[in-house]
Amino acid sequence: MKYNFLGMTNISVSNICLGTMTWGEQNTAENGFEQMDYAIDHGINFFDTAEMYPVATRKETYGRTEEIIGDWLQMRGHRSKLVIATKVCGPGRHHVRNGISDFNKKTIRAAVEGSLKRLKTDYIDLYQLHWPDRGWADFQNLGQTSPVSAKGANREDTISALDELIQAGQIRSWGVSNESAWGVMDFVSRSKPIGTYLKPSSIQNAYNLLNRKYEIALSEISFREKISLLAYAPIAAGALTGKYLHGSRPAGSRAALWPENNRYFNPQAENATQEYISLAAEWNVAPEILAHAFVLSRPFLTSSIVGATSLSHLEKAITALDFNIPDELSKQLELLHRKYLIPAP
Repeated sequence: MKYNFLGMTNISVSNICLGTMTWGEQNTAENGFEQMDYAIDHGINFFDTAEMYPVATRKETYGRTEEIIGDWLQMRGHRSKLVIATKVCGPGRHHVRNGISDFNKKTIRAAVEGSLKRLKTDYIDLYQLHWPDRGWADFQNLGQTSPVSAKGANREDTISALDELIQAGQIRSWGVSNESAWGVMDFVSRSKPIGTYLKPSSIQNAYNLLNRKYEIALSEISFREKISLLAYAPIAAGALTGKYLHGSRPAGSRAALWPENNRYFNPQAENATQEYISLAAEWNVAPEILAHAFVLSRPFLTSSIVGATSLSHLEKAITALDFNIPDELSKQLELLHRKYLIPAP
């Protein structure tokens, strides 16, 4: 396991982060405990969650994932060894604060208090804005092509709320998620005159062999502004294992449970997936290990978020730490990237 600093903070995180969004829905609390124990035993010190988890989000299970983590922390007593990240829900979830989730002081303070209570902790290491509150959407888009009417909260108010929480010791750092280059840099520029000038430490966006959109503009921000990429969906929500090829939808899988989540299943993405699977076979490596190793090899990556529905998924990600991509294989991956340019944004 390798460790990197989170943005410009002194918070050191493992380059594999344990994702938790299925706990309380696809996974039981016992499954979550097993994964957290395994993670700790294998050098993972970074857990990522959100107030709205588990997914699919619904009123009956809202906040359950944080509760599972809190119960585990209370029983195991590992809090000082861990970096815990969580997120404030953006707008559009009607059972969360009546669907009003602009990132103003009232919303953020209420969300933090709820997360602290569920996590059974006095502080959150990284607090993230789950998605923009201004009507811009990163999901399945290559960019913004029409004007956005929503404005969201006053962004100085958002930053001031986060700064006050840092001063109070309730959070240690903050970040964004599912953001654009403009959104990140706007926060950076507005952070300068406010409080401690603690700009965003991280950005959590999708990044994998089928979605390398981050490289177009955001990777330069990671390099120049020292804003950490926390990459989610490193194996494209399971697509890069090959288990969904030819229309297959294994019972109990995410694609079977929520078929509307079709980000990785358009024809171009499926053709690209088949070629990546075939390339992995040529090199005698499991396709998911190749997919994980690719993300872990990126110089702008700080941590890869692995959301495992079974312990074997987490084991594969850890195995990928020891797989160094040869130069020739790297060239072949780049050729496929040029052939199928961002097929699943």
